[in-house]
Amino acid sequence: MTGNDILLWDETLFKDPSVLEPDYLPEYFPHRESQLNGLRFALKPALRGMRPLNCLLVGPPGTGKTSAVMKVFGEVEAHATGVVTVKVNCQIDSTRFAVMSRIYRKLFGISPPNSGIAFRKIFEAVVNFLVSSEKILLVALDDLNYLCYEGHANEVMYSLLRAHEQYPGTKIGVIGIVNDASDLYCLDSRVNSVFLPEDIPFPRYESAEILDILKDRVKYGFYPKVISDELLELVVSYVEQTGDLRVGIDLLKRSGFNAERRGSRTISSEDVEKAYEASKLLHLCRGISLLSGPEKHLLELIAKKGEIQAGELYKSFHELTQLGYTRFYGIVNKLQVLNYIDADFTGKGQRGRTRIIKTKFRAEDVLNCLKKD
Repeated sequence: MTGNDILLWDETLFKDPSVLEPDYLPEYFPHRESQLNGLRFALKPALRGMRPLNCLLVGPPGTGKTSAVMKVFGEVEAHATGVVTVKVNCQIDSTRFAVMSRIYRKLFGISPPNSGIAFRKIFEAVVNFLVSSEKILLVALDDLNYLCYEGHANEVMYSLLRAHEQYPGTKIGVIGIVNDASDLYCLDSRVNSVFLPEDIPFPRYESAEILDILKDRVKYGFYPKVISDELLELVVSYVEQTGDLRVGIDLLKRSGFNAERRGSRTISSEDVEKAYEASKLLHLCRGISLLSGPEKHLLELIAKKGEIQAGELYKSFHELTQLGYTRFYGIVNKLQVLNYIDADFTGKGQRGRTRIIKTKFRAEDVLNCLKKD
């Protein structure tokens, strides 16, 4: 390393660090034109004072679903003062009270009381405000399936979608965001009969698309020549393994930090490989931390067993938690939807058909995340 290669203590490789943050909304949003246009079409009636079409955005994590919604929400609010947009993270706001409180906060600028007030009171305040101010509400329920797991999905959806029946003049559109359409197994016929969403699929990015997007982040996030084209290809290969573009963006940031720690002006392959090990585990641990106690217990059993038949796993789970088969079956389906486990059917069971369950990640990594939590 020559003197010119050494990064001084007051120098940085990052031109704009915000570009490499997970919540950054880029100006350049390629390879999602049809999805953006589908959203715009569905929400266009709101610009004319009409109730918009409901939407369901479906695709694996890190495929641009939330970013697309936020981009179109920005366009709507810039051109229609009579439309209010709210994004609710259902992993965090996973009850009907929490969802309605988030909407209330957007409309009134303050939070409702945490206790001593019924859901119905908050809901009435929201719809009365919408009617009296002639506002249209667009609600994006990000990770809507988390409301299913907590048993609040039908109450939330029914309240929002049928509000106009009890409160004439109310105009609300709902955008559901999920990783898989089967996540919404819990929605009953009352909800499905009024939801009737426009389906907007978000497929995984292809290799060339990942490269194009990451090149743009590198251009604005780093100073020139910080990372080579060859190393950017390495980052793309890691993203393809997970299918999550956010892993690539996080990898770039961590690789830059690793290079700065070495006092280097350029990122090396070792910086990227070291960053991938940390980044991969970080995303896994973050997701596991959001699971409930019984879900963590079941995931731990699977990780320790390696590969196990569903019947045998249920016996161990029941002994540990005293929970029944219905709850067990629901948790297995959830962990499969979240891509933590494989639960494939086989012909090896006593009745000719059973499920073989195993983790999708290294058992050691899963157990380490559970220990940290």
